[in-house]
Formats: sequence, structure tokens, C-alpha cells
Amino acid sequence: MIPTREEAKKLLAEAETHNPGAWARHSEVVAFCAERIAQACPDLDAEKAYVLGLLHDIGRRFGVKHFGHIYDGYRYMNELGYDEVARICASHSFSIQRIEDYIGNFDVTKEEQQIIEDYLAELVYDDYDKLIQLCDSIGAAEGVVSMEERMGDVKRRYGAYPQDKWDRNLWLKDYFSNKADKDIYSLFI
Repeated sequence: MIPTREEAKKLLAEAETHNPGAWARHSEVVAFCAERIAQACPDLDAEKAYVLGLLHDIGRRFGVKHFGHIYDGYRYMNELGYDEVARICASHSFSIQRIEDYIGNFDVTKEEQQIIEDYLAELVYDDYDKLIQLCDSIGAAEGVVSMEERMGDVKRRYGAYPQDKWDRNLWLKDYFSNKADKDIYSLFI
């Protein structure tokens, strides 16, 4: 289950009052990208893609955190009954389903980390998981950027970016370009 577009916008606006920052604008850009790509793919629901993109980082509502935003978003969305959004909160940072590839601090308890790790191990990624992973890697607070630029920025800030994760993100771009039958960047002009 997912909220409506208007409910999702209210959730994001309310969340931003708890933790103001560029993350909210990033979420809006991810939603924009997800909607545009989904519109070009006949088997995807653009409204659903938008809502999932808008709320993928909703765990940031609870403060400045790294891995903690994944767990917090997953928990919060499940508490509200939005299981499909909770899924995206958990999966969006893991284009390769390995928790050890997370780029950032593990600022959660061992139990919280294990909950996400177990959940990811059970998932079979669908196109919405993949779409939000892709859009998260091209959506910056300033707008749509090239994937290489965004991944390079993450690498500069954190000192590393696993090559297989980099390659998987490029695969995601090609995957959705093929589904849309056009380069995805052309959808944002």
C-alpha cells in the first residue's frame, strides 16, 4: 500500500520541519525522475513511481543519519501501513543486495542492522526497487545530474565507491533506457 500523491507531499513537508535540509529537495528530484521514466515504460505506474521516489528518504525525518535513515524510514512507513514505501526505504541504497556495500556510517544498533539485512535477503527486486535506485543516483538537490557526476561526488565525500555498485548503477541506466526505448536523460529535457 502507498499513500496518495497529496498524502506523500504532506508526509515529506512535515518531515522536513523535523529535519530541514537538502534531502527534501533531493527527494522531489528523485520523484520527478521516477515519474518521467515510468511514464515512458508501459508496464510501470507513474503515480506509484512518483510517490515511492518522494518518500524513499523519509527516514531522514528523524535526524541527520546515515544507515539510520534506511531503518527509520522502513520502520516509520510500516507503522503507517505503507508497506510498499517501507520496501523502497530499505532497498533504495542497495542496488546490489549486500549490506556491506553501504556507503556511510552504520549508525544503528546491531538489531536494527540485522532487520534490514534479513529483509533485503528475502527481497526479489522489482522494477520499482530498481527505478528508485536509479533515480537516487541521478537526482541531486540541485536537479538531475549525470550518474557519473553523482557517484563521483559520493566517492569524493566518502572516499570510496565499490566498483560493482558503480557498474550496477550504469546497468540500471541502460536497463531503463532500453525499457523506455530512449536514453533516460532525454526524458528530463
